[in-house]
Amino acid sequence: MKDWLKVAMPKGRIYKQATKLFKEAGLPTPEDYGDSRKLIIPVPELEMEFIMAKPVDVPTYVEYGAADIGLVGKDVLMEEDRDVYELLDLGIAKCRMSIIGTKDWEPVFNPKVATKYPNVASQYFRQQGQQVEVIKLNGSIELAPLIGLADRIVDMVETGQTIRENGLEELEEMFSITSRLIANRVSYRLKNERIQRLCDQLQSVIGQEGTK
Repeated sequence: MKDWLKVAMPKGRIYKQATKLFKEAGLPTPEDYGDSRKLIIPVPELEMEFIMAKPVDVPTYVEYGAADIGLVGKDVLMEEDRDVYELLDLGIAKCRMSIIGTKDWEPVFNPKVATKYPNVASQYFRQQGQQVEVIKLNGSIELAPLIGLADRIVDMVETGQTIRENGLEELEEMFSITSRLIANRVSYRLKNERIQRLCDQLQSVIGQEGTK
């Protein structure tokens, strides 16, 4: 196991779509571990070891070499700004980062914006020439405009059902998000052949019907 490729894999939605993508690329992976409590999953036939992590922690594990490669959403990659190689857009777990507010929202001076992504939000509004006060929250972002904590929120949107059920609407799409394959810089040099072969196998099926 010493020379196995260590892969930081987020649990949940990305894991399920990633295992499907891996199998289509001829890389058999265990589907039933996405909701398991096991934290390290060996895959002997691939000489890989999956490290099951919270999505927000994946870039940290990869940057510090605890994992050679990892799968992570572009939103987390932008927010964390870790020193890693971004190798491949996997085209899975599609959603978008959007500005959201109440239906009767009206522009105000120096609005308060609540979000899980303070760095992403601050940079976006700065690029737009808009002055805002960013408030970091860790969950239930939709509450912020409903209870007067913030004028707007910045969050990921997949179907929009949650915001609609809470009387909110998407005011502006900022950018689209997909999951990316990232690599530790040292691992990319030392295990380049294996990592590149994996990239080539995944690239061969990305974008095919049924994969995206």
